[in-house]
Amino acid sequence: MKTYQERARALLRGVPVALPLLLAALPAAAQNPLLPGIGATDRRVVVDATRAPWTSLVRVQSNLGARCTGVLVAPRRVVTAAHCLLNRVQRFLPASSLHVLFGYDRGEYREHRAVAALETGGPYDRERRLGGLVGDWAVLTLDGDAPDGAAPLPLARVPPEPGTPLMLGGYSQDKAHIVTADTGCAARGINATDRGPLLIHDCDGTRGVSGAALLVRMSGGGNGGTGEGWAVAGIAVAAVAGPDPRNIAVPAAAFVAAVEGNTPSLR
Repeated sequence: MKTYQERARALLRGVPVALPLLLAALPAAAQNPLLPGIGATDRRVVVDATRAPWTSLVRVQSNLGARCTGVLVAPRRVVTAAHCLLNRVQRFLPASSLHVLFGYDRGEYREHRAVAALETGGPYDRERRLGGLVGDWAVLTLDGDAPDGAAPLPLARVPPEPGTPLMLGGYSQDKAHIVTADTGCAARGINATDRGPLLIHDCDGTRGVSGAALLVRMSGGGNGGTGEGWAVAGIAVAAVAGPDPRNIAVPAAAFVAAVEGNTPSLR
């Protein structure tokens, strides 16, 4: 039987094993000199968090201090990565311990919302097999509507074709108090797994960007001016270490039913 590393290398054309974006840093002697998910040239730039589509990004925090990025996809719903919501024994935190910050910038934020309920993509795969990543999403139901100016982004139900321009931004671990983004990246293809497809892309994004929206331009116009024509193609869930990374996202089709309220809440 192939190991996880062997499967990942085969599926991702020889790049090293995919790593969760929220994993604790490895000991210094074992660290790759490049951040996981960031290539030899770091393309991330600081973006204006007060302008669309970045106003739709949020910072997701837990009472335990874990931090990730999320995206507003309905007036009271935020999508993030499920692995961001685990406690120290790898069980999901209760909704009551989760918080969503709108407009977070350098220690300040516009408004806070508590989380009233959450739904995840299924049991968490502790071994992080590629198929297990398909369920690495969570839909958070907020205790109130998002503040004015934070526009929900629509979901792209069909994954982008290889070569389609994308953007990825969020609160990276190394730049945790500002929104940085790779605005010049692209889709690289789909990996089929036994649990569903994964979206492969080359957008720079490292720890802390888990749950951030992989953004794609909507065809044929905008979305009523709310997000300047951008849609959520998927959410970032894993990064690959190396000079030419191919990173992993869960396609939006995996969680569209949960966002629209068509599946029962798990919590």
